[in-house]
Formats: sequence, structure tokens, C-alpha cells
Amino acid sequence: MIERDVFYYREENMEYNTMKNLELKKVVLAYSGGLDTSVMITWLKENFGCEVIAVSGNVGQESELDGLEEKALNSGASKLYIEDIQKEFVEDFVFNTLKAGAKYENQYLLGTAFARPIIARRMIEIAHKEGADAIVHGCTGKGNDQVRFETTIRHFDPEIKIVAPWRFWEIKSREEEEAYAAQRNIPINKNNGSAYSEDRNLWHISHEGLEIENPANAPKYDNFLTLSKKFEDAKDETEEIVLEFVEGVPVSLNGEKLDGVSLIKKLNKIGGEHAIGIDDIIENRITGIKVRGIYENPAGSILYRAHEILESLTLDGDTLKFKQMLSLKYADEVYKGLWYSKLRESLQAFVDETQKRVSGTVKLKLYKGNIIPNGVESKYSLFSEEFATFGEDGVYDQYDSQGFVNLFALPLKIEAIQSRKNE
Repeated sequence: MIERDVFYYREENMEYNTMKNLELKKVVLAYSGGLDTSVMITWLKENFGCEVIAVSGNVGQESELDGLEEKALNSGASKLYIEDIQKEFVEDFVFNTLKAGAKYENQYLLGTAFARPIIARRMIEIAHKEGADAIVHGCTGKGNDQVRFETTIRHFDPEIKIVAPWRFWEIKSREEEEAYAAQRNIPINKNNGSAYSEDRNLWHISHEGLEIENPANAPKYDNFLTLSKKFEDAKDETEEIVLEFVEGVPVSLNGEKLDGVSLIKKLNKIGGEHAIGIDDIIENRITGIKVRGIYENPAGSILYRAHEILESLTLDGDTLKFKQMLSLKYADEVYKGLWYSKLRESLQAFVDETQKRVSGTVKLKLYKGNIIPNGVESKYSLFSEEFATFGEDGVYDQYDSQGFVNLFALPLKIEAIQSRKNE
């Protein structure tokens, strides 16, 4: 047993109490099967004598879920819930963010950010079902995910205890974790510091660590790309695809009606062959730290581009420009774990109203990392050939523009006149 003499924060009475006073009988642990959470099962039992129920949210991790139950039980968990929440993840989180056109710092497609709230919500539901005393997560004190998990937990249960071992336990490094696991025969994948830190779901795969950590280093793509081929290895031929949207939501690919999960999986495969969606980003974490990550977003990049093209045809200029401004704020809310905030929900109401006319088909060409517009159609199109043509027409009197331009330029004209008077 370690001396639990560090502090944890109790929101109910706004004071600090020592961790050694915390009594736990049963906890729910956010479990990935990685080093941190595997060690935490044993550590929690040793230090609190509590039952540990592991929970994994299936948001499209693919093979990472293989053998997870056996691993959790062998590590000391009493049971493991593997919750298939892919459909809800796509329809309620991914597609709502896509409709908003939200990119954090105008780059990051929020793959990890909007996966955490849905997992945390399911953990709370299981904690209530199991009568657990606390929720436990393996996030470090430097990362974003601690905020995303805990803001969601507090939204659904303001009173339940939250335990984050990385904030106070005696283990200070990955090497110490591996030593701890070896001493107790905890089954782990031993990487000895040679693996990237990765997060995978239907929407993306993120990569951090090793040579990527330093922005000055060129990434060794051969070592980590999973969904996407390198630019050099991508197909030498273009591939044409057609996407159909209904009220901002993609519903078919190349004429085939697909549910959201299937559509994203197919687009990941198609886009990956053309090296689509490899994003090398330096971003500002919630905690104020700049970090570098490389993301694979084949499906996401294609869908965002197609959606942007369709909006350019179906939304009027003022609505489109205003929506683009709000999209940055929407992305901030999602990135910071505030999915359930009133502001994000209010922004969603605006977004949903704008999407009522965002229906139609978008044609694209894919080629070596490029997404090339290839035509767009919609019954809600605001394009009029009669008005836009450079040829002769009978609907637009070009003489009318003289008065418009005179009035439009009037503020600049007045400013110039007054400036000359003051010279």
C-alpha cells in the first residue's frame, strides 16, 4: 500500500481532502487495454481494495478490441463491458460536427474530442447500473482527455467521485509502469518506449510521440500510417466518386444508400488508397501546451470537402459567412469537452436550421492526397445561369450596377475627400 497523502478536490464542499480518506468499494474504469489502464486495475485493488468494472466504448477501434475481455479479467477486473456505440457516435456526434463544418483551429477534425463525451456518458450509465462509488480514467494531467471525460461526467452526475491516478500515484513514467506490471504479472504489450501514442476510431487515427513529438523532425510515415498510404505510394490514377447529402448528412456513396458507419468505413478505404487526409498539425491543448500530432482522416477529409462544396451552392452568402465564423466556436466547444454545454446545443440549433437546404449530390476526383471538385447539383441550388452568364441575357440590366457601385463606394469616397481637406 502507498501513502495516499496527496490531495484530491471535492466539489461538493469546495475544500481539499487527503486521498487516503477516500473510501471506494466499486469503481468503473475507462478501459482501453493499454499499459495505463491495465496497470490501474491492479493498482486500484491494491490501494483501495475495491472491485473494478472495466468499460470499453466501441467507437470503431477495430482489432484493438480483440481479446480485450480476457486481458481485463486477467488484470483483475471483475467484468468488462464492451459497448457498441458506433451508430450513435456517427449519427449524433460525427455528423452533427460535420454539418457545423467545425475544425479546431481550422485544421483538426476532432476525431478524439467528440469520441470522449459519448464514452463518458455510457460509463455514467453503467456506474449507476452497477452502484459504483467512482469513475476512474487513465488520462494524464497534461492532456485534453481528462477535461473531456470529467466535464461529461459532471454534466450527468455532479456528485460521483472521479479518480485520476496519474495525478497522484507513485508511478512517474511508462518505464515504472512496465516494471510495476512485470512484478505483478499483469499482461501488457511491452514496447519499452518504442511505440507511438495512438487513438483510433471510425473517424480517424491520431499519432503522437517518438520523432513526431519534435516539430522539426520529418515524420517516418512507414512506421505508423494505418488507414492511408503515403503520397508516393498512392494510386497513379484518379478515382471519381459521388456523394449524396440530405439536410447536410451523407446518405449514399456512388449511388448506394449506406448507413453512416458503413459509409465512413468505405470512404476510409477509398480515400486511404489515394493518401487522402494525412494531416500534420501543431495544436494548442486545453492545458496550454503546444503539441504535434499526425492524423489520418480519409473519410472525414472527403466528407468535409464535399459538404463545403454543397453549402457553397445552397446557402446564401451572408448565412454561409456567418456559419463559417460560428464553426470555429463550435469546434472550440467540442475540443474542450463541452459537448453538452448550452452554447454547443444552441449553435447546433442554428446549424440544423441552415442544413434544411443542404441536400444534393457532389462529384469528386481523388488523386494523391488531393480532393478535386468534379460537379455539384441540388434542387435547392441558388445558382442561376440566367443571372450568372457572361453571355447575353434578358434578366440583368447592367446599367443598374452604376448606382449600386456609387453607393457602395460612398464611404471610401467621403473618407478620401475629408483626408484631402486635412492635409
